[in-house]
Amino acid sequence: MNAVTVGDVAAERTIHLTRESLVRYAGASGDFNPIHYRDDIAAEVGLPGVLAHGMLTMGVAVGTIMPWLGDGGRILDYGVRFTRPVVVDAVDGADLHIVARIGQVTDEAVRIDLTVTAADTTVLGKAQVRVRPADAAGAPVGDGTR
Repeated sequence: MNAVTVGDVAAERTIHLTRESLVRYAGASGDFNPIHYRDDIAAEVGLPGVLAHGMLTMGVAVGTIMPWLGDGGRILDYGVRFTRPVVVDAVDGADLHIVARIGQVTDEAVRIDLTVTAADTTVLGKAQVRVRPADAAGAPVGDGTR
């Protein structure tokens, strides 16, 4: 990672989620809540359709910066607000679009602001990742004790 400037786009991608994606995530996470794979249950509880797991959405979003970051161990903290559900259509699925932009740069950390949308609606609010900056050689700054 070279010098970064507030406003720079660090990474951007679109991820296509399908019902199969949700079933695979349920198996990996152990979250088998039927709102994530059954239309009838989702409708019964008043949802607009089958929803992607919030933690899946959150994980896909932060994964966008991994190639840019180079080392996930540089992440200091990560937080989001779940603002809207991601409805995953049985036929068409859903596309998550993620833009990672540099929001703040200090000697201690670089804050990356993630804009995460599905169907032109922001689905994660205040999605921010703080990462340890890299020195000119790409190594983490500091003694590694943080």
